[in-house]
Amino acid sequence: MNRRQMLKRMGFGAGAVATGVPALFSDADVQAAQGRVNRASEPSLLKITDMRIVRMGPKGWRRYVIRLDTNQGIHGYGEVRDGASPTYALMLKSRILGENPCNVDKIFRKIKQFGGHARQAGGVVSIEMACWDLAGKAWGVPCYQMLGGKFRDRIRVYTDTPWSKDPEVMGKRLKERVDRGFTFLKMDVGINLLKEIPGTLTAPEGMVNTHNIMHPFTGIRITDKGLAVFKDYVATIRDIVGWEIPIAVDHFGHFPLEDCIKIAQALDPFNLAWYEDMVPWQLTDQYVKLRQSCNTPILTGEDIYLKEGFMPLFEKKAIAICHPDLATSGGLLETKKIGDLAMEHGIAMALHMAGSPVTLYSSVHCAAATDNFLVMEHHNIDDEWYDTVVDGIEKPLVQDGYVKVPESPGLGIELNEEAIREHLEKEEEYFAPTPEWDEEKSWDRLWSRKKSSGFIKNV
Repeated sequence: MNRRQMLKRMGFGAGAVATGVPALFSDADVQAAQGRVNRASEPSLLKITDMRIVRMGPKGWRRYVIRLDTNQGIHGYGEVRDGASPTYALMLKSRILGENPCNVDKIFRKIKQFGGHARQAGGVVSIEMACWDLAGKAWGVPCYQMLGGKFRDRIRVYTDTPWSKDPEVMGKRLKERVDRGFTFLKMDVGINLLKEIPGTLTAPEGMVNTHNIMHPFTGIRITDKGLAVFKDYVATIRDIVGWEIPIAVDHFGHFPLEDCIKIAQALDPFNLAWYEDMVPWQLTDQYVKLRQSCNTPILTGEDIYLKEGFMPLFEKKAIAICHPDLATSGGLLETKKIGDLAMEHGIAMALHMAGSPVTLYSSVHCAAATDNFLVMEHHNIDDEWYDTVVDGIEKPLVQDGYVKVPESPGLGIELNEEAIREHLEKEEEYFAPTPEWDEEKSWDRLWSRKKSSGFIKNV
C-alpha cells in the first residue's frame, strides 16, 4: 500500500490528496500506520474457512480447544468450557463459515441462542474467544486493547489447593502458596469434614452423599457439633496462614438456606474473603436473605450465562462479588459487560477459571480491561505440563501469584503442537478435519416474518 492509497483509505479523495492535505502526514506517519496492521491479513476481507478441535492435557482431562482457520492463513483459538462436549462447538461450524471473525459481536449475537448456563455455553463462547484472537492478530493488537484498554499490567490469581481433612496439613499447604508468592487463597470447608463424625449431621438416609438434588430439597441439617468442627478447622488454618492473607471458602455441601446461614455466622469471626455458592445461583431471594444474615461477602456466578443471568442478583444487591467463568458467561466482551454492570451496582468481579492456557489468557485480557476486577482462579498451578502446551509467552505463566498481560496480538499465545501430541490417545488427532459439520442446516431465526410477495410466514 503506497501513501496515496493509504490516504484514500483514510477517507481523503483524489482532489484532497493532490492539494494540501498530504502535508498533514509525513512518510514516517504513513509507514507507522502501515506497521500497525498485519500485512499478512486484510481484516475487512478476512473469512472463516474451517473449524477444528483438539483435546488438551493428560488422559481424562476434558478440555477441548477449537481452531478457526481463515482465507488469509491466520488462525484463532478458543476453548470449550471444562467438562463440556466438543459437539457444542462443532454444531455451530456451518453457521460461522464465511463470516468475518473481526465482526465478533455480530457473530456472537448470531450464535448466542445456542448457549446456556454452565457447560451448555461452551461452544458459543469458544467461538467468541477464537474470533477475538483472530481480530487481534488481523489488526496487530492485543485483545485487551480492543476491549477498551487495560487497567492493570498483571492479573492476580489464587490457586486451587488440594483439600485435606487435617487442618494442620491444609494450613501448611496454603502457607506454601503464600511462600510461593500468592497473595490470595481459597479452600474448601464442607460436608466432607463431617461425614465420618457422629452427631454432626441430621439428614434423610442416603441424602448426605447425593450431588444431584438442589440445596432446599435435601433435608440435610448441621448440628452444633458440626458447626464446632468447621470453626476449629478454620481457626487452625488461620493460625498457620495468618490474618493478613485473604482466604475464600467454597464447597460447603447441599445444605438448605437456614443451615447455610448458621454456617456463615459461625465462620464470620475468621474474616474470610467470601462464601462461594452456598446455595444455587438461581435462588436470588435466598441470596438476599443470606447476605443480610452474615458479615462475610457473598459470591456466586460461575455457572451463569450472559449478563441477563446476573441482573436479578445485581438489582437486588444479593451478592457482594460476582464470579463469572468467562467460558460460560459469554466470552471476553460479555464478561467485561458483566463486570461493568456489577460495578454500577457496587459489586466487585472475581473470575472463575478452570481451563487450559487458552481460557486463562482469554480471562487475563478481560480482567485487564475490567475496572472492578478483584482476582482470578487457576486450577492447574501444580501441573508441570500446563505451561508446556503454549508458546510465545513468558514462562512460568504464573509468577509470584500474578499472570502478566500479554502485549502481542490477539490472545498472545500459540499452541505447542509437540507438547499437546504427547498427551493424545491413539485414536485422537491433532486438529483433525471436521467436514461432516460443514453443511448442517437449520432455520435458526427466533422470530417470524412475512414474505414480500404474500402472507405466508417463514417459521
